[in-house]
Amino acid sequence: MIATLLTAVKSIAPTSTHIIPSEGRDGVNALTSHGDKVFVVRRRGEQVEVYDAGTFTLQRMHITPPGLGYPCGSAVCAQYRRLYVSDWYNNNIHGAELSGSNAVTKWSVADSPRGLSVNKAHNVVVACFGANKLQEYTTQGTLVGEMSLQQAGVTSPWHAVQLSTGDYMVSHCTSPGVVSVVGVNGQIVRTYKESQSSDVGQINYPRGPSVTQNHNILVADDTTNRILSINGSLSSAQVLAALSVDDGIQEPWGLCLDESRGRLYVGEGGGKSRVLVFDVTF
Repeated sequence: MIATLLTAVKSIAPTSTHIIPSEGRDGVNALTSHGDKVFVVRRRGEQVEVYDAGTFTLQRMHITPPGLGYPCGSAVCAQYRRLYVSDWYNNNIHGAELSGSNAVTKWSVADSPRGLSVNKAHNVVVACFGANKLQEYTTQGTLVGEMSLQQAGVTSPWHAVQLSTGDYMVSHCTSPGVVSVVGVNGQIVRTYKESQSSDVGQINYPRGPSVTQNHNILVADDTTNRILSINGSLSSAQVLAALSVDDGIQEPWGLCLDESRGRLYVGEGGGKSRVLVFDVTF
């Protein structure tokens, strides 16, 4: 599967298709998309920026979850048309309607929530970095599932995505970096570590993972300014060297894959704090 991905990526021109500048704003902690909108969450930002996915222009509509302290992760539920943002400082999840309504929900979660995703049940999966666990909530904030990662030896969960098998892909905020598949029983099914691929070398603090329809896992390594693809079996990885911009990708933190548009968004956590937009085909 990874060969298919790399063949497609090699066909990309060695520049981004578009750059959304920061205009002096903070670095990007997370980003996500839905329909014709791209949602950008910036460090210490009190608002979620909303961009048009066709023109890349900043919309008049901003989403402002009240009391947002330090936003870290974001996800969109297409079923209920809601945007979720995690608050690292206050241990909260904020949910906002995408209809333009001012209705916002907020609920408490375990210590230091980081990455968010939405599973097939339309529930919110929260990676709780400080508590070392995964939690699952309904759209209104009712806890329906919890998994401790301690006994499996999984530390510092940064992001989690529930796979079609029911297992979870978990990235670890560690150096050297680790990406694991954890079963519903909380045990590690398989793991990728940098020693498995001499061509890639050490990865650090893998951030913003996305899972493609071909089951490959895309992660960002902000310490080496690379985007990597790890195959579904976690047996090998490859640097996506064709994803480049004239002055280089700078500290990539957030990734958002929109396969319906054939597009990958890369948010820079530092440097110029831009959002880079690449055309990709998988």
